[in-house]
Amino acid sequence: MIRTLDHAVFPTEALLAAKDRPVSVVLPARDCADTVGTVVERIASSRGLVDQMLVVDGGSSDHTVAAAVAAGAQVVAESELLQDHGPVLGKGDAMWRSLAAVEGDIVAFVDADTRDFDPRFLNGLLGPLLTDPDLRFVKATYSRPFTAGGQDLPGGGGRVSQLMARPLLAAFYPALSALTQPLAGDVAATRELLESIPFATGYAVEMAMLLDVYEAAGAAAMAQCDVGERRNHHQPLDALRPMAEMVLAVVCRRQGLETAGPEIVTRPPFAETR
Repeated sequence: MIRTLDHAVFPTEALLAAKDRPVSVVLPARDCADTVGTVVERIASSRGLVDQMLVVDGGSSDHTVAAAVAAGAQVVAESELLQDHGPVLGKGDAMWRSLAAVEGDIVAFVDADTRDFDPRFLNGLLGPLLTDPDLRFVKATYSRPFTAGGQDLPGGGGRVSQLMARPLLAAFYPALSALTQPLAGDVAATRELLESIPFATGYAVEMAMLLDVYEAAGAAAMAQCDVGERRNHHQPLDALRPMAEMVLAVVCRRQGLETAGPEIVTRPPFAETR
């Protein structure tokens, strides 16, 4: 069963003392100029916990790149990474390609559109990996309010996670059913593990990564860490259906079920590209 931890047991001072490997933080970004600079600045406030902050820009049409550079991040265009693999196919592909530019032995992926980013998010992701040698993969969990009409609805966010991903895990992968935010974009893992698994592209990446890590490392090497409350932009309901269909397609195909769902393009384990 997946262990659940809490960010409060991983203060920065303790993690700096325990740190024995370089750490890279990757922020896949597209049109998030209003948040990315703050996220980068607050990661930088970790006082040496992070060795590399890499923003992978997905062709932003706003000032995302300028904001990230001004805040101190290294920025690379996703289209410049592993160009021989053709056009970039969404977030999952950008995450996979980022492995060509990361330098750390621990890699954390952090959503660049998080509002009110707090260093506890990062401590919760990195802490378990830096302090427990048995862990190889950590996913953030959090409370996510849904804001509509100026009103906060506690626990109302993460609709695809709660209505699609969690029921599927409970039905087909009970060892992963304790994950309360299975589609969270904030994850950390050893670079060795990330390079050993395939990466699904587009909206399929989060669910596919969970299942691939589970197959490769087992539940005992996985944990979720509560980082408190997290806020980011909400998608309109009609934009959530393609996400839900992709999550369903991932699980159906892993179960050997024929489906007319969306195509899932998968990149090979990064280690095979060398």
